[in-house]
Amino acid sequence: MSTLNVPNSSFRRSYDGAPEHLAKSRETPTDTDAPPSVSYGTVDRVNDGFRLLGKAVPAVATLSYAVCLVALLVWPPLTLVLFLVTWPFDRNHVVPSRFYRLLPALWSRSFPFWRIRLEGSWPRGEGPYVVVANHQSFLDIFVLCNILHEWKWVAKKSLFRIPLFGWGLSLTGSISLDRGDTASATAVMEKCRHYLGEGISVMMFPEGTRSTDGRLLPFKPGAFKLAVEAGVPVLPIAVFGTAGGMPKGGIWVRPATIAVRILEPVPTAGLKGTVYEARLLRDEVHHRIERVLDEKARATAPSPSCQ
Repeated sequence: MSTLNVPNSSFRRSYDGAPEHLAKSRETPTDTDAPPSVSYGTVDRVNDGFRLLGKAVPAVATLSYAVCLVALLVWPPLTLVLFLVTWPFDRNHVVPSRFYRLLPALWSRSFPFWRIRLEGSWPRGEGPYVVVANHQSFLDIFVLCNILHEWKWVAKKSLFRIPLFGWGLSLTGSISLDRGDTASATAVMEKCRHYLGEGISVMMFPEGTRSTDGRLLPFKPGAFKLAVEAGVPVLPIAVFGTAGGMPKGGIWVRPATIAVRILEPVPTAGLKGTVYEARLLRDEVHHRIERVLDEKARATAPSPSCQ
């Protein structure tokens, strides 16, 4: 029986019939052929980071709640002292109001996983405004207090009944609204006119309630009718991201990126106060806020490649 002599040993066949150099490459992959192990390590580190973050958020939130509780126990009594001391010369309670608004601002900064960004600036000029903002969450009140400018809140009556917090709210000259009560609505408008006449802005949520899904609800006409009748501009503010930071129906906080943008004032000069003109003003302000919210939603939406 004759033997086959192969002149080049690199082409000898292995047991499975493949050339020897290919057979060896299957048994011991080279650095070029092997998948990059570093990518798997990176993925593992990212996953570990997410797991660590998931454990850290409840712990940090608990600490944040403790800080908020301590501040709540301290702030209303101090506000009461300011109220009594300044009452003879500050009948509109501007000093206690500016002090008390630091409490919600502190709360908004106590949870480090809320990334709050303020955009725009308060308009120049001394005139007051009817300030309106969309309403996604109870957190809206906290983040809006980061705007260090005096205004009087128009808030639902139930907030004034909250122990300590509601008592402090009463000391600031904020305006209580009993929903569904015509007499209360009339009294609210009278108080708003008084503050506007004193050069103090008033703040309203024209949706009337918080949105459950973050979408902008229709605006009620009251704030815009007030602005036209008082002859003051409307100052729109768009709030984005608070629905994720503190969803409606609960008090547990979650990480969120939040933006508060002050828009250009909408003048009311020349308007005669008709229902039609108030609705046109309402629709214009609604459109401006909605446009900002849509812009923010597109900017934060995941790209198709990430889905």
